[in-house]
Amino acid sequence: MSRARRLSLGLPLVCLLAAPSLADTLVGTVFDDLDRDGRAGPGEPGIAGVRVSNGRDVTRTDDNGTYELEVDGDSIVFVTKPAGYMTPLNAYRLPRFYYLHRPNGSPAGLRYRGIEPTGPLPERVDFALYRQEEPASFEAILFADTQPQTEEELDYIRDGVVSELVGTDAAFGMTMGDILFDDLSMFPRYNSIVATLGIPWYNVAGNHELNQFAPSDDYSLETFSNWYGPPYYAFEYANAVFVVLDDVRYRGAAPTPENPRAGGGYDAALGEAQLAWLEAELAHVPHDRLLVLAMHIPLMTRSDPRGVEDRQALFDLLTDYPNLYAMAGHTHTTQHIWIGEEDGYRGEEAFHHHVLTTVSGSWWSGPFDAEALPISMQRDGTPRGYHRMHVDGTDLRVSFKAAGRPDDYQMRIMLDAAHHGPGGGYRDFRPGELYDGRIGEDQVAAAAIVVNLFDGGPRSTVRFQVNDGAWTDMRRVLMTDPSYLEWAERHSAVIKPWVEPRPSTHVWVADLPDDLGPGTHLVSVAATDEFGAAHHGHKVLEVTGSSARR
Repeated sequence: MSRARRLSLGLPLVCLLAAPSLADTLVGTVFDDLDRDGRAGPGEPGIAGVRVSNGRDVTRTDDNGTYELEVDGDSIVFVTKPAGYMTPLNAYRLPRFYYLHRPNGSPAGLRYRGIEPTGPLPERVDFALYRQEEPASFEAILFADTQPQTEEELDYIRDGVVSELVGTDAAFGMTMGDILFDDLSMFPRYNSIVATLGIPWYNVAGNHELNQFAPSDDYSLETFSNWYGPPYYAFEYANAVFVVLDDVRYRGAAPTPENPRAGGGYDAALGEAQLAWLEAELAHVPHDRLLVLAMHIPLMTRSDPRGVEDRQALFDLLTDYPNLYAMAGHTHTTQHIWIGEEDGYRGEEAFHHHVLTTVSGSWWSGPFDAEALPISMQRDGTPRGYHRMHVDGTDLRVSFKAAGRPDDYQMRIMLDAAHHGPGGGYRDFRPGELYDGRIGEDQVAAAAIVVNLFDGGPRSTVRFQVNDGAWTDMRRVLMTDPSYLEWAERHSAVIKPWVEPRPSTHVWVADLPDDLGPGTHLVSVAATDEFGAAHHGHKVLEVTGSSARR
């Protein structure tokens, strides 16, 4: 069996038809795989206008579906899936839209397996596509930071998130990086768990996918690429174009006498080659399309404006796309940032950058719930969970889903009458007592209603009403969720050591009416989130009689 034949079996989307050569120019065909066998056969026509890239240059197939690209040394050649077509999937439901070219394989010394030697560049690489219906209205599942550190935490992903999504009619799913937590040997099991959803799954590279024994950033994602392909790429679905970016820059190995294989950490940048690819890719994307960016590290946040080092170059490429949305993970907080002129973006309107809630919450830590799953609330008081993206044409809406909770669980309503800070006093109170629904009449004047709208942001609105009284606007404040503050203090022994409460960008506060007398009262909350969706919540408040009258 020839080497070309062996590679063809290993990569079902590509058909390597001739003996390999030492050519620097790669040619091939993107074809309509009518019989879905991954091979270009008689009567299977080429597909015109498909974008093919070497990671820097982008070309389009001609009328016969043929492309030609220069390939220099270690490379990944990949196609941009066009609307109305799909690439083959492997057994893990991972899209196979690329050809890995590593003549000598990944560098020696990687802790986790990289890419096996591919030998010289083949004379041709053909990419298979097949037709599929793609309605303008569709849904996608969005994960961020699944991040299992142990085999047991893979169990939590399986039982705490994936199981409740079985049977989804979403078109595909995506994970915004930190798929794992440094142990890259978990890829097979993780992929097999997510594959049970039965939908294509796209992946973003995070800082915990870095092979930290790699000699440089160029080879830091060899294990990731062996499973998922290029660290940056694009695909179309209906009227939307999804662009996956790699914004984690590995600083390279940093050996010391004590640790000769130490890694050098990372920072956030896109790099010149990726920006060149994106400019070439966007040259083929009409400005009226919905453009969705997916990355791991946020471009910027209001609490940490450093963000991605070369984001200005990215902003300059995006100016003419009015239907623009960007999503990220990484922070284990949920945030909405509207990036506008003050940030260097020169589009007509600010664009929406959404930092998604993480599947792992606060890294799968904290006490267990009734299902033997760690509660693992995020540091901003958001329950661990995921998001659903709803697209209709160029209109986009994203909804938050707390794992294991009803769809309408979108807020936590608290009554703060004690104003206690952290410091050990919580042990003297019944769990939850400080923020429950019973206060004394003497406390009413000092009491406040506090609402954590889990996926709220600067354009969200929150109001409250007591009984049938007037609706009162609440004010958004940057503060720690008081319920999480108590929870973290009380359960510090079972929370991972680096986890600590962080100010939340989606907490609203208002004073309770001072004239609220003894009795049972209904507090109602009405909110509108960043996408215009309405949410409602209620809390029963009991005001007990004054101690002075007893």
